Amino acid sequence: MKVLVCEQPFEFNMQEREQPVPAPGQALVRIRRIGVCGTDLHAYRGRQPFFTYPRILGHELSGEIIQIPDNAQGLKAGDRVAVLPYVSCGKCAACLGNKPNCCVRLQVLGVHTDGGMQECITIAPELLIPVQNLTLEQAAIVECLSIGAHAVRRAQIRPGERVLVVGSGPIGLGVMKFVKLAGAEVTAMDIQEDRLRFCREWVSTSSEINAAEDPVGQIEELTNGDYFPVVFDATGNASSMERSFAYAAHGGRIVFVGLVQSDISFHDPDFHRKELTLLSSRNATREDFQTVIRAIEGGHVDTDKFITHRASLDRAIDEWEKWLKPETGVIKAMIEL
Repeated sequence: MKVLVCEQPFEFNMQEREQPVPAPGQALVRIRRIGVCGTDLHAYRGRQPFFTYPRILGHELSGEIIQIPDNAQGLKAGDRVAVLPYVSCGKCAACLGNKPNCCVRLQVLGVHTDGGMQECITIAPELLIPVQNLTLEQAAIVECLSIGAHAVRRAQIRPGERVLVVGSGPIGLGVMKFVKLAGAEVTAMDIQEDRLRFCREWVSTSSEINAAEDPVGQIEELTNGDYFPVVFDATGNASSMERSFAYAAHGGRIVFVGLVQSDISFHDPDFHRKELTLLSSRNATREDFQTVIRAIEGGHVDTDKFITHRASLDRAIDEWEKWLKPETGVIKAMIEL
């Protein structure tokens, strides 16, 4: 079978390997679609924390079951599934506290361990989620959108709240979508006008702010000096994350969805004066996957416009450099098998 390996930063290698044989208790899944994530792009550039090479990338996965043992979900050969790519230990304090997404010994497919950019994988049945009512492409973006759904749940968004989302990549867009579905009002911030237009069209944002043009002044005018009760930063950029403290209202909440390999600092007197709440949001849970699946099934997510670029596994190496360039207009690239 074909396996796409990231040997080191800026180097892919297509290999031929034997199809894996599932260990007792494992399922064998044929991978059919792979969403290309910011994590994959950062790993290719050598900028991803918690990462070692060589690595098979890919954690936004959908596929079809080839072989599976008896399981609690009643899954069987031929079923279409999305993959929950977070392998938790089930024994640490986080797992026992119903937070497997931040397990002490967490292994994320395509990051800490090999992922899905290959024709078949073996996996525990409990990490497979049935998606019979979704297309393969829809199923492959469930994980991406679940990151946003989880962040919104972490923030405990209330209907009618005014929310600022900084960064309009796929994760930021997912945050915006589920903020809207929670009944709140969304303002998008980015430095690219084409991305802000996409936010207006795909999310129906209430307003947009170009971060290159005095964002604090625009926020003051937009909110009559009150600022935003909730600020999400989905940029994965340290400078942007530090600036987000200036956008939050007194008594507000800041949620860091993006991850950056850097220290983050803030001015404590201002943080204290505003009595801000700072939250991080890591990965997602099965509950978040189910939230996203219901939203797609209900027609609340326009998946056709979200997926903008496609390539076969054979062509992925040639297309990868293009997907890194903002001028190509990539929102979500999809690898097809």
